[in-house]
Amino acid sequence: MEKCKGIIFDFNGTLFFDSEMHLEAWREFSEKLRGTPFSDEEMRHHMFGRTNHDIIAYAIGKEPSPELVERLAFEKEELYRNRCRAMGKDCKLAPYAVEFLDYLKSNNVPMTIATMSEKDNVDFYIEHFNLAKWFDLDKIVYSDGKIKGKPAPDIYQIAAGKLGLNPCDCVVVEDAVSGIEAAKSAGIGKIVAIASMEPVDFYRKMPSVDMIITDFSNFEGIISLKSNVCPV
Repeated sequence: MEKCKGIIFDFNGTLFFDSEMHLEAWREFSEKLRGTPFSDEEMRHHMFGRTNHDIIAYAIGKEPSPELVERLAFEKEELYRNRCRAMGKDCKLAPYAVEFLDYLKSNNVPMTIATMSEKDNVDFYIEHFNLAKWFDLDKIVYSDGKIKGKPAPDIYQIAAGKLGLNPCDCVVVEDAVSGIEAAKSAGIGKIVAIASMEPVDFYRKMPSVDMIITDFSNFEGIISLKSNVCPV
């Protein structure tokens, strides 16, 4: 086994175990939008890894105007950020994430974040978690209204490009079904599923998942790459 040339992290539910806060915020907000909260199954297939535009369109059952998306998305994300702030010192990165990021930085492993979060949330994460300590902020890829939401491969192709790498030379760490599908479609060399909310057995049924973790303690295992994954 050889080491990957770069690693790309999803953020929500991956580097930051915040899925439950997003669930609570979207359940509350979807009840406001359509009179009933999202079910767990709807969350799994229509919320995780999707853009706010896609989620709002699903919730209201029609194509929303850009103005409606902007207004509703801001309300929902502010609700979510307030939940994060209310956690105080418990609002921290995933178990062993700090140690793993320190390890990657000290070993000069290129890395970035590819998240469908929008700029307001990304700015909050950068400040709250001091992400500039590890990441080149200009290489973080987020939902800017132009990138297609997961499971489209675009965000991971763009992220690999930001690192100057072929996708097949990269490892992606993901928690969402749509994100795993996006990484597979992007031609990522190794897909690591992190079971931050779903049980480990949930990912064992997914043939595109190469490794399953529950935290970031297995440094070498995560960055090891299957030999000759790139086409000659």
